[in-house]
Amino acid sequence: MIDVGLIGFGFGGRTFHAPVIRSVSGLRLAAVLQRRGSEASQQYPGVRVVRTLDELLAIDGIRIVAIATPNVTHFDLARQCLAAGKDVVIDKPFATTQEEGVAIARLAKDAGRLLSVYQNRRWDGDFLTVRKLLASNTLGRLVLYQSHYDRYRPQLRPGAWRERDEPGSGILFDLGVHLIDQAVQLFGKPDSVSADIRCERDGAAVDDAFDVVLRYPGMRAVLRASMLAPTPGPRFLVRGTAGSYRKASFDPQEDALKRGEIPGGDSWGREEQDKWGTLSTPDGDGIASRPFPTERGDYRGFYENIRDTILGRAQLAVTADQAIDVLRVIELARESSERGCVIPWNAAR
Repeated sequence: MIDVGLIGFGFGGRTFHAPVIRSVSGLRLAAVLQRRGSEASQQYPGVRVVRTLDELLAIDGIRIVAIATPNVTHFDLARQCLAAGKDVVIDKPFATTQEEGVAIARLAKDAGRLLSVYQNRRWDGDFLTVRKLLASNTLGRLVLYQSHYDRYRPQLRPGAWRERDEPGSGILFDLGVHLIDQAVQLFGKPDSVSADIRCERDGAAVDDAFDVVLRYPGMRAVLRASMLAPTPGPRFLVRGTAGSYRKASFDPQEDALKRGEIPGGDSWGREEQDKWGTLSTPDGDGIASRPFPTERGDYRGFYENIRDTILGRAQLAVTADQAIDVLRVIELARESSERGCVIPWNAAR
């Protein structure tokens, strides 16, 4: 049994980390650092709740520390945990700058500790379906990959750290990290990046909408998000020389976790048939469209991989180098948006 300590019991820690960790065989949620409030002790009576990082790091037996705190705190918390000899999982986006990400990776390497980033959306059923279609060459040579993360939230959230003007805030560092990571997983590093990052809501202090284009030979990956999308765009639209795939709805796991459901059972991560995407392929002189089954998603796959890597049974799925590439895309996108031009991947840093 591998003991895990969780730093932070806000939305991320409470919704996406604690229940998933508790559901993975071989991992035990041993302690939660919640500086104020009693939600952690109420929800997990058998789990030790502490108020300071020193208390958490002093607990014998904790092997992994998962950091689920505001982005601006990730670097310093990771540094202290690695110095204490812990393996570390950081909630995305890993760090607020590429320079910080490189420094954290170097600290982990020097300490001989595991370091990973919670990119749970790689275990979304819709993303797994796109990956399956591409692996099978069902769509032929790809020409367009479009991925949306649209929401309708016209009102600002006073006091929310993601909407404050500070490092690591804004929608690009929040939802954009998922979209970028998925695209880079599918297609690798782009040749160049262009972007339009902006504020659309009245009074917004940080970006709440973006269009990012990753340019590859003969293909474009178009990543979009907005907080003013009462009619959201497709979650995925993928077009190739042999057909296309369109998916409208989101993976069901997030909503299930928000409802307090615990990962497990045969139905977890399975999507209703009426939510499946549509595969369209040539049929004689026309096009035939049919529902295409969505793969089963399961966020436990991330923490199962952490467990198996520690036990020497697997290679780490989400590496620090991959997370640094995501930060590189973010920084190129911000530069592109500010300058109004396309920025090559190998542009001077």
